[in-house]
Amino acid sequence: MRLALESASKKHGAEDHIYPLSLELQAGAINILLGTTRAGKTSLMRLMAGLDRPTGGRVLVDGQDVTGVSVRERDLAMVYQQFINYPAMSVFDNIASPLRLRRVPESQVRTRVHDIAERLHITPYLQRRPAELSGGQQQRTALARALVKDAELLLLDEPLVNLDYKLREELRNELTELFSNGKTTVVYATTEPLEALQLGGYTAVLHEGSMLQFGQTLDVFNAPVSIDAARTFSDPPINLIRAAVDGQGMARAGVDFTVALSPAQRERIGTHKEVTLGLRAHSLRLAPASDKDTSIETDVDLSEISGSETYVHVHRDGIALVAQLPGVHTIDLGERCRMYFRPDELFVFSPEGDLLFAPHLSGGNRGAY
Repeated sequence: MRLALESASKKHGAEDHIYPLSLELQAGAINILLGTTRAGKTSLMRLMAGLDRPTGGRVLVDGQDVTGVSVRERDLAMVYQQFINYPAMSVFDNIASPLRLRRVPESQVRTRVHDIAERLHITPYLQRRPAELSGGQQQRTALARALVKDAELLLLDEPLVNLDYKLREELRNELTELFSNGKTTVVYATTEPLEALQLGGYTAVLHEGSMLQFGQTLDVFNAPVSIDAARTFSDPPINLIRAAVDGQGMARAGVDFTVALSPAQRERIGTHKEVTLGLRAHSLRLAPASDKDTSIETDVDLSEISGSETYVHVHRDGIALVAQLPGVHTIDLGERCRMYFRPDELFVFSPEGDLLFAPHLSGGNRGAY
């Protein structure tokens, strides 16, 4: 299925939920809607599904205008973050219900229900009622009911958010495998950049009802078109440093922060005298990795261990940074420590917040939009 939005917008009263945007989903692939809460992900999915009619613009399926077509007349399935199951039915009957509505032979119903239940690890619960299940098991039941339809369009609104970490990892891998046949166009909403990277596919970055960027997920991550896109696609948030650039290609911020920019960075900066430097948290280190590293002496505000990583919050002369360090590190509050990074790992943004240089792509390529 080829689904496209043409200048689609949505208002509720005087409030804009979706500003006019055009987006053509990648058919037969996973299309991720990435954004913080209230970015417009659910509102956009409701327009795609036909649950809401756009205030302006059109919704097209395979080139046909379906803007006014009821959701019941479309070949799609949707799973919300807040799962919905039929309380009077068993788990088996919940999953089987869309197949029975289509009058699928009962022998096929049983085969397909058991297959999807096994993939989602709920086979032992097929004869239970939803009220007898945990929240995670109920979510998997709702997900199974959507998947068993084999719809051409599948809309998943943060479907794994209520599950524990280990099960989320397992099901994310299962979903990626399920969708690898290219038969279903999938739209998957998430607030988590790491989840978007793990799913791959294509990502639309949303911010306050606007679409900032759309393209292959890794391309969008490597070359966010703006500061807002970089913030959305970075966890921990990308470090941002306002700097002045002199005629010798030196970027300076505060008293002690000075970076010699590369020829490629200087070429992309052009005549800009002020820029914003972006540095992802994983690019900061406690020791130099090579003689090309630059350093800044900082004071520690907070050090927190999270699993196999340590997050260190530091500051220096008005510059606040967060470092994501592999391993467990014991660093005391107020301790003076030196942070190292490679200058060619810096993103460079214009005073207006547009990307000038991305370190991972040759020549600072802006990526897909």
